[in-house]
Amino acid sequence: MFLDIKEKLEIPTPENKLNIFSDGNDDYTKVIFETYNLNCVNYGQKIKSQNGKKIIPAIKRIVYGSFDIKEIETNTVESINSVLREKISRLIRKTKKISKTKYALDSAICLFKFNWNFIHKRHKHSLTPAMMEGITNKFWTWGNFLHTKLSYTK
Repeated sequence: MFLDIKEKLEIPTPENKLNIFSDGNDDYTKVIFETYNLNCVNYGQKIKSQNGKKIIPAIKRIVYGSFDIKEIETNTVESINSVLREKISRLIRKTKKISKTKYALDSAICLFKFNWNFIHKRHKHSLTPAMMEGITNKFWTWGNFLHTKLSYTK
């Protein structure tokens, strides 16, 4: 996953560091270390836990880099994960609609991304994300998508 992200981002430098914030999963610590020069990354964790039904206040910690600990937030990622689980039934923890192959899961996620970025309008802007980014100037429909000739570029 980090190698895929690395291909899409501008290469971080000590002057232009990449900020990465995650939950308390320490696997990220190792992967970030293997993927990026640590002088070019700020990495922090927001660790949430609960005692029975009582939620304990989140603990924020700087793993490496130097930045304001108040910057550590995972709300955007948590929101995206929630939307993905809501919209793609095969990502729900207990479901009968599992993907039997990685290809099937990747295909379902690609269709979701198209819908989310080209069809789904944002309430505040009355535009799709693709329109806000200047990728398209029209609202797409599934009919447009299914009848458009695609060309692949890398």
